[in-house]
Amino acid sequence: MKSLKGTKIYSILSGKCPVCQNESMYLESNPYKLGSTLKMIERCSSCNTKYKIEPSFFYGAMYVSYPVGIAFGAFALVISYYLFHLDLVASYVVIVIVMIISLPIILRISRNIWINMFMKYKDSKTFKRS
Repeated sequence: MKSLKGTKIYSILSGKCPVCQNESMYLESNPYKLGSTLKMIERCSSCNTKYKIEPSFFYGAMYVSYPVGIAFGAFALVISYYLFHLDLVASYVVIVIVMIISLPIILRISRNIWINMFMKYKDSKTFKRS
């Protein structure tokens, strides 16, 4: 994963700051601690990037979560129906279970995609150290 550092994919999958990619944006690294799944640090301690650009900034991530959820559901369908040859009802049950279990991950990935649409990676050499 470290070989991807400097790319948006690295920031999206790891939840790191989209600008410096040195620190996690989230207070809790485990997305399954449901009380703090979406709690974020206000600013990056490494590059001072403010994550919440404007009030309600992350409402836009809801639009991203729909196709991300579709991708998770489609993956579950392909695995259950085509790989394990389950009937449609059993495949539907598998999809519902996968969607419920992966909801915290979908929420975080959606936020990561949304913020990476508006911010660009900058190499650490360009930051001033105080």
